[in-house]
Amino acid sequence: MYLLAQADGDAPQDAITRLSEIYSKASTFLIEQGPVWATNFIAALAVLVLGWIAARFARGLFVRAIKRSRIDDTLAGFLSNIAYALLIGLVIIASLSQLGINTTSLAAVVGAAGLAIGLALQNSLSNLAAGIMLIMFRPFGTGDFVEAGGVTGVVQEVHIFHTIMRSIDNKRIIVPNGQITSAVVTNFTGHLTRMVELEIGCGYNDDIRSVKQYLIEALESDERIMSEPAIEVRVFELGDSAINFKVRGWVKTPDWWATRCDLLEQIKLGMDERGFHIPFPQRDVHLYQEESKQPA
Repeated sequence: MYLLAQADGDAPQDAITRLSEIYSKASTFLIEQGPVWATNFIAALAVLVLGWIAARFARGLFVRAIKRSRIDDTLAGFLSNIAYALLIGLVIIASLSQLGINTTSLAAVVGAAGLAIGLALQNSLSNLAAGIMLIMFRPFGTGDFVEAGGVTGVVQEVHIFHTIMRSIDNKRIIVPNGQITSAVVTNFTGHLTRMVELEIGCGYNDDIRSVKQYLIEALESDERIMSEPAIEVRVFELGDSAINFKVRGWVKTPDWWATRCDLLEQIKLGMDERGFHIPFPQRDVHLYQEESKQPA
């Protein structure tokens, strides 16, 4: 009983002793290291604040420089945000280094995380790079009628990751930018003028000089056909069933579709009125009948 009571009496004394040691070490640490930590903290805070101000100022300069270079506003905003994020990252790393934190291992962790995210978002990053290329090099613009990424329609919006198009029958189509840059892009409205090219055939019994003259008159009578470049009507093939002409005239790009359709209708009616024939494919079939053999 005596020993137990003695042990119970020593327990509070040991706890007090331990607390005194902890307090003593903490006091010694604060006295010796406190000013250093306080200085480092103030320096880190100063680096963080001044770096943030400098990053905002640098972003403003970057945006103004981009706008002077006439880069698209969408790309300008995206690039300025990327530059700002990189600057803030550098400021945070510099601030942490002021606190004595090993930023090398932190950079390795961030790099590994970035690599993992990049592999997971490989397709999205591909579309991102393609979107930047589309905005910078501008193979087409808003309102252009194009064939791109296997889709034909009018371009409505070009974004960083995708392009929005409107089909001929008024469907809204969203095409990934990577799909566009990996294939051939045809811009039907990339120039102010386009050539209307028709292939017209006449019969071998028709007078080709009269047919040619009529085709020239048909193009000249349409006000949408431009005088320069000059109209061309030439015989280009003696086909199996017809003598074929290439008929070419230039129009303003918005008039291309209507002019082509109207000319086809007008030429067909005019050739019928003048007795010219537009032959269809014909094939001569010769039948040979073997004489039946009489039995001997």
